Amino acid sequence: MKRLACAVIALLAGCAGGPPPADWQLNARGALSQYERHYFAGDSALAEKEFASAKREIARTGRIDVLARAELLRCAVRAASLEFDDCPAFQALRDEASTQDAAYADYLAGRGKHVPSDAPLSRLVAAAVQLRSGNATPQAIAMAVDTASAQGWRRPLLAWLSVQEKRAEAAGDVAAAQRIRRRIEFVSGGR
Repeated sequence: MKRLACAVIALLAGCAGGPPPADWQLNARGALSQYERHYFAGDSALAEKEFASAKREIARTGRIDVLARAELLRCAVRAASLEFDDCPAFQALRDEASTQDAAYADYLAGRGKHVPSDAPLSRLVAAAVQLRSGNATPQAIAMAVDTASAQGWRRPLLAWLSVQEKRAEAAGDVAAAQRIRRRIEFVSGGR
């Protein structure tokens, strides 16, 4: 995931040491960053507004490969919050995407391999892919909860806490389920 984020930033920022990045690159990079921030905070409307802004900036270039990569980043952010789909916006652009981006889309769908980085988003995506594939361990789920919590990412935290709660209930661990439920209520209510 870190490689995907770096690739998006590299495409949007231009080469270091060269001429300053174009306005569209700065604007698109900023809008994608705000998309991620608002999405993880739980503000879908504002997140989508930022993503639409990023798409408008990218459209100025005619670079469908860059738009495909942005859509892939969007899909990864959603996956980190356990909101899975088959990345339909990326799939519509797949023929214009790089081989690496197509492979990453397959990974998000649980059909490929990818080595995650230590970046928080990458760790959450890796745990989400494991969960989607039915291979998530309690340790991976706890790591995802801890990662989302440490970042203050409300939406993924609530999603991962819900997974933890269901697992505790399934295991008959009433005390753990109650503790997790209190935490969910705290995060949901902001109290």
